Amino acid sequence: MRDRGALLWIALAFLLSAAATGFGVAEVREQRATIAELRAEDAKDRANALAGQADWGGAAYAAFHLTYAPPSDLAFAALGQRDTAPWLHRVRMLALEGQIHEADTKNADFGLIGRFDFAFLAATIAPLLLILLLHDLRGAERVAGRHDLLVATAGRPSRIWLPRAAVRFAGLGLALLLPFWIGAVIEGASLSKVLLGSALVIGALCVWWLLVEVVGRYKASPPVLLAALVGLWIALALLLPATARAVIEASNPVPDGAEILMLHREAVNDAWDIPKEATMTPFLARHPEWRTLGEVKKPFEWKWFYAFQQVGDQRAEPLAKAYRDGRLARDHAAGMAAFLSPASLVERGFERLAGTDARAMIAYEEQVRAYHAKLRAFHYPLLFRDPPYDPAVFKRLPSYRPAP
Repeated sequence: MRDRGALLWIALAFLLSAAATGFGVAEVREQRATIAELRAEDAKDRANALAGQADWGGAAYAAFHLTYAPPSDLAFAALGQRDTAPWLHRVRMLALEGQIHEADTKNADFGLIGRFDFAFLAATIAPLLLILLLHDLRGAERVAGRHDLLVATAGRPSRIWLPRAAVRFAGLGLALLLPFWIGAVIEGASLSKVLLGSALVIGALCVWWLLVEVVGRYKASPPVLLAALVGLWIALALLLPATARAVIEASNPVPDGAEILMLHREAVNDAWDIPKEATMTPFLARHPEWRTLGEVKKPFEWKWFYAFQQVGDQRAEPLAKAYRDGRLARDHAAGMAAFLSPASLVERGFERLAGTDARAMIAYEEQVRAYHAKLRAFHYPLLFRDPPYDPAVFKRLPSYRPAP
């Protein structure tokens, strides 16, 4: 470790790891602060909105409800899909799909280059640093003319190269993991997740060490070996993941959020101009329990208004399902392709541990739908039976509880 070049790369690894961990911790703290602030204002805002209402329909229309997916204890290390997919919505008793996809008008679930967080550092940058540390162990001795003498003296080549490489490997691993461990303590991450995350880092570095060892056996100068290894790194850590993502996107077409939003708005807006039976028939087919109270006699009734909101959701269901299924298909294909790239495998592993992968964000959307269904189940009896208005009833409004 007297090599100043090696010390420089290890020091750089520590600084990059500290920066990635620091950025991640700051980001999840900002997200938690945003959630805490909105939670504090949510009840007040809803109470103020309800205070000025005089009927069930107006109250349902005015009240917003906060839903959110809090970052996990390991999200600081892998922000994953939280960087592109909405993790917070304020919903109300209107049609839901438009509210879910209003902030998701693009297919942003895939990016060719990830965000600079610890997972990206461990998956993509750390292998390059390992190559820079280990590529010239043999080549430098060949250039100096000591290689054959050292091998003959030691008897077995592994007695010379393995300890040197192991020291540099350990230095790099410690430089990467020490800030990650400190970040995990700050965030209160579970020990099992930290151990699994550490194992991912060490395992990926071992794979790259093996590749460096294989390439380094060729009798070539250090610059040639470095060029070959950097080329291998570009292929496995950059080109292959980017190509796989492009192929997966092309082979798994997914409607974007804007299509769902437009279809949804057209369905809701058209409902004002079509016969009320055209709305109530599909609504009552989904809710036969309200069939006896489903006749609309006046030009405007709140039950009809909320019925066509739900029918808008029903019309958007096939497209929303295609969007969900397409994202899951892409995620499955990406998981299979990741076995071809150590970088993708590490990044996906961290996202799975941190609960920031595509499946976690889709699960959050399902939680929002489930909560909105509870809101409808609460309001529909009031809208269809229309008992005397009593604001005290809203104390029993269902509360949103994020999944643990």
